[in-house]
Amino acid sequence: MKYTERKPAVLLLADGTQFRGKTTGLEGTSFGEICFNTGMTGYQEIFTDPSYFGQIMVTTNAHIGNYGVFSEEDQSKGIKIAGLVCKNFSYPHSRPAADDSLDAYLKAAERLTISDVDTRALVRYIRDNGAMNAAITTEVDQLDEIQNKLQEQPAMEGLELASKVSTQEPYLLGDEDAPLKVAVLDLGVKRNILNHITSRGIQVKVFPYDTPFETLQAWNPDGYFLSNGPGDPEPLAGPIAVAKAILAEKKPLFGICLGHQVIALANGIPTYKMFNGHRGINHPVLNLKTKKGEITSQNHGFAIDKAATEAHDTVAITHLHLNDDTVAGIEVVGHNCFSVQYHPEAAPGPNDATYLFDQFKELITNYKTN
Repeated sequence: MKYTERKPAVLLLADGTQFRGKTTGLEGTSFGEICFNTGMTGYQEIFTDPSYFGQIMVTTNAHIGNYGVFSEEDQSKGIKIAGLVCKNFSYPHSRPAADDSLDAYLKAAERLTISDVDTRALVRYIRDNGAMNAAITTEVDQLDEIQNKLQEQPAMEGLELASKVSTQEPYLLGDEDAPLKVAVLDLGVKRNILNHITSRGIQVKVFPYDTPFETLQAWNPDGYFLSNGPGDPEPLAGPIAVAKAILAEKKPLFGICLGHQVIALANGIPTYKMFNGHRGINHPVLNLKTKKGEITSQNHGFAIDKAATEAHDTVAITHLHLNDDTVAGIEVVGHNCFSVQYHPEAAPGPNDATYLFDQFKELITNYKTN
């Protein structure tokens, strides 16, 4: 890609629908699955969330870039979205703490951005027609050729992407003298998840997504964590086998998002591709144990089968999404295991669900002392 002055650009959907706008300065073409996020803030955290790898992000907030970027808010190393679609792109920024402008940040990562798009119409179209592959392009005189290339792009269903975002080598975080240790299987972990775990007096060792259970076990952790991440959970045969082995060992296990889906698959509960998915920071969830509502941050395009979960002998539903009654949390009875389909670490989002990290620590402490 190369930098140019603003010029006409097109968002081309797989079904041939076009939305026109202008590039913010990069030329070229980017492909990915189109999705939208309804969050009013937190665009930097969203763009660096590994769960969004391979997706073209539509932001429903009308103004993007107005507060710049701050390096400490990155949720991983670098931008993970394939491209950005927005209404109004702000070149200057007003936050004194910002390291740089969003414009410079995106250009440094060579991520195409198309602005001046009617995002209201676009989101309504995606909502009615479902998630699909798309392309952002400044090559507006080659749309037929780009449409042909778009048809060749792999669908998200059946696509394994954890390998694209996982760490290549194990690494340690937290106090080396901490009384508790947790092995993290990195399927695309967000930085703030690790911050929440280590801030509770736990040392973590983060392992690549394809690490076998025996390697995790050799570190002698007090508990295990399966992280969030991108793509379809069903192709993740290795992590599913790891989850089965952890369940057999019965040490504490906590999973978030993709990790939640992997735990379900390890128990024979199928997953499915959602029509649009859940992406935003105001999703209502009911905790069936406390009967309290939680406002949660969510980002997922797959979910676990509710009927199969309800019929399972040892898996119980603990949380439900109140918008569509999908499964938002489970526990595996008798196996010291629980998981949720949303992000209790938020980043961005509300803090209603941070208690889950305390619950995880309590489960580890009780297991270790009993």
